[in-house]
Amino acid sequence: MASVLAVFADIPFDQILIQTVNGIVTGMILALIASGLTLIFGIMDVVNFAHGELFMLGAYLGVVVLSLTGSFWLALILATLIVGIFGAAMQITTLRPLIGRDPLTTILATFGVSLILQNYALWQFGPVARKINEPFTGHFQLFYLEYPWYRIMIAVLSAAIIGGFWLFLKYGKYGIWIRATTQDRVMAQAMGIPVPLVHTAAFAIGAAMAAASGVLFGPLVGVNHTMGLDWVLKAFIVVVVGGMGNLGGSIAAAIFISLLEAYASIWVSPAQAVIVSFVVLILTLLFRPTGLFVPTPK
Repeated sequence: MASVLAVFADIPFDQILIQTVNGIVTGMILALIASGLTLIFGIMDVVNFAHGELFMLGAYLGVVVLSLTGSFWLALILATLIVGIFGAAMQITTLRPLIGRDPLTTILATFGVSLILQNYALWQFGPVARKINEPFTGHFQLFYLEYPWYRIMIAVLSAAIIGGFWLFLKYGKYGIWIRATTQDRVMAQAMGIPVPLVHTAAFAIGAAMAAASGVLFGPLVGVNHTMGLDWVLKAFIVVVVGGMGNLGGSIAAAIFISLLEAYASIWVSPAQAVIVSFVVLILTLLFRPTGLFVPTPK
């Protein structure tokens, strides 16, 4: 412990604080993506390999709507709604017929949808990355850096979306249906809850959350047909580390892993810092396979 503190003692405090802010901002975007993935798995037991492409599709729709209307906020709302509807159609046409079959079939189906969406985006928009303009470009002084307000807004808005989703699950009628289906789908169906409709709604909400993440993160990176690959891989790591189907654990794991990568990038390049998340994943699978943030039963 003393050696760890000694290592951090050699790093200027302002650099540690900046990396902490970066880690929290990235963690909130990752938490928003992983929340949708966690919801889909918790409700349907489906590992959705197309989740990263829903993230990418939301970003591209943001580009299109922004170019037509000039409004970032309208682009965010419309992209979220359109991808949510697309997610519902995908669940009805592709996944619902596979319910009750070998889980491998749903993995292959979502992987196939992932390839279709990637190639469609490449055909429609080309290999050149597109740009989503930030809704505002102000900065504030954070030690020696001009830190953009937009990054702070991403974290706040992501937290607001996740918070609204949590309130919906806790107090909304349809949110209670979703929680009941998560706990025991057979009993929920026996109580009159329309489980197939809940499955469709859960997949649509998860897809919409991925799309919102894509639009929000679009101004920070170039929008291209492969942008979902890295993020869905991180989201899967978060879901495993946080506990499969555990929403609160996924949020905590997203921030935890993003902070670890941010601190690691002080000593190594950001590309090398990604290794930290894989180390955490391996250690979790070895010593706490149910997830680091799942409460231990008494």
